[in-house]
Amino acid sequence: MSTNLKDLLRTADLSKADIELLLDTAAKFAKNPLRSKKALAKKTVAIYMTKSSTRTRLASETAVAHLGGTPIFLRGDELQIGRGETISDTAKIISGFCSALIVRTFAQSDVDELGKYASVPVINALTDDDHPTQLLADWLTIRENFGKDIKNRKFVYVGDGNNVANAWLIMGATMGAHTVVATPAGKWAPKTAIVEHANKIAQKSGAKIEVLTDVRVAATGASVIYTDVWMSMGDSESDRAEKMSALKPFMVTPELMSLTATDCIFMHCLPAHRGEEVSAEVIDGPRSVVWRQAFHRRTTIQALLYHLTKGDLKGNV
Repeated sequence: MSTNLKDLLRTADLSKADIELLLDTAAKFAKNPLRSKKALAKKTVAIYMTKSSTRTRLASETAVAHLGGTPIFLRGDELQIGRGETISDTAKIISGFCSALIVRTFAQSDVDELGKYASVPVINALTDDDHPTQLLADWLTIRENFGKDIKNRKFVYVGDGNNVANAWLIMGATMGAHTVVATPAGKWAPKTAIVEHANKIAQKSGAKIEVLTDVRVAATGASVIYTDVWMSMGDSESDRAEKMSALKPFMVTPELMSLTATDCIFMHCLPAHRGEEVSAEVIDGPRSVVWRQAFHRRTTIQALLYHLTKGDLKGNV
């Protein structure tokens, strides 16, 4: 029985070899988007989203089109799943019409169930717990700036310990990188289980994992400073005042960037709220690579579709 990876449900599903293959292919798609323009010829890919989207939707639909396929965009309120049809039934129906399913939703358990019952590849394009497609785009951007040799480099995420922070820890651990997450202590820190999982991966990969509460210590000597919005989709508005107050010291400012390495880049998965998690001077400044990062959402989703539909990824087995 084949042990190849059918789905990308979590960042942790990917081995380092899988990531390297995907990044190599995505880099080729960046130079020539139509190099595999018949890979999904006369095939369809369902793109199911219950969360609002700009980059993920544009990237996914464009990626399918560049592979020669037809994207079918589906909202939750447009399907029978919104009226009580089960996830398992929905997965089976989609599998009968489409060659892959890209899903962006709230609960990780929903994506897991879609993967369990779909016979076609399922790609997690964001849940409240994880964001693997974003991290592939991030690491391609990192590789473009620093190459494959990441020794003596420090990759730092600051702010809310959310799904992107979780994925940052797991991807960095898998890649063998010095990976840092700096957040307030307590309820907005990364989940203990994620940190433990990252450390377990790091024992094999040689990565160094740090979870800090001092943003200045985290930023010192960093090659990357990465942040995300402080109020994510689904966050309780009742927490806003407390959360904003706790996160205020973690704003990425020119002063914070002055502590980093001379070739440090600023990254953000977007959308950004200037004046909250990052100052305009930083995100719109010369160290910012956020637009290239966003561009690679397409190249990496295209690479994922290409390799998953061919059964090329091995996964962590």
